[in-house]
Amino acid sequence: MAEIPPLPRQAFGLSAAQRTHHSAAFLAGADQYDKVRPRYPEAAVDFAVEGCLTGPAADIGCGSGIFTAQLVARRLQVTAVDPSQDMLDVLAQRCPDIALVRAGGESTRLPERSFELISYAQAWHWVDAPAASAEAARLLVPGGRLVLLWNQLDVQVPWVHRLARIMHAGDVHRPELAPTLGAEFTGLEQGLWHWKWTLTLGDVVELTKSRSYYRRATENTRKKVETNLHWYWCEHLGHDLDEPVAVPHLSHAWRAWRREIPGC
Repeated sequence: MAEIPPLPRQAFGLSAAQRTHHSAAFLAGADQYDKVRPRYPEAAVDFAVEGCLTGPAADIGCGSGIFTAQLVARRLQVTAVDPSQDMLDVLAQRCPDIALVRAGGESTRLPERSFELISYAQAWHWVDAPAASAEAARLLVPGGRLVLLWNQLDVQVPWVHRLARIMHAGDVHRPELAPTLGAEFTGLEQGLWHWKWTLTLGDVVELTKSRSYYRRATENTRKKVETNLHWYWCEHLGHDLDEPVAVPHLSHAWRAWRREIPGC
């Protein structure tokens, strides 16, 4: 096996230009995204909502509503926010009775001090952290919390790390590196859960197609990615085309509380 590149020294390091370029990939194709992205482990949802019995909650960068639906299932009163109308249309089919807002996390236009919980599932790396922190603090009631979650390939496992590199999945966040939050938040805590997701090569290819790198790539680059996946999965790892394989994943979450500022 070829040498695996080391994990990066920094996580969540997209520039503003990179965020704009890559996030545009999710303005369309919500149906395909929704079909292939996994739900979050119930333990991660427990971590997010602990002590928050009914909300209100705002799920920002909600996408097609995978995590939103899990909050709704916990009987929270949820407002879903996303810049993609295509994503919100898919979410509306899943959760027809919740409020939907088309906006980015830096400026939601929602009323201040309206929420006990703000969540970002698979989305914090798409926003400007200082601006999104300030907006989250504006929206939260005193003592409210901000929760950030990611599902990702478990790149601590060498063969999975190489798979992530071939997929250009970006699943290289090191557990010891916390996301950047503004000074409005304090008491950062984290949770980490390991799990396995059974996938065939076809599933892996479809998951790759839901990634921003693939969606923004040329047709030639897309073909190279798929060819490399086929070689790695079948020839290098020795799996059959339709063989189900338990692929190590992890879910990583952070939560922090709105800092109390005298006079505010």
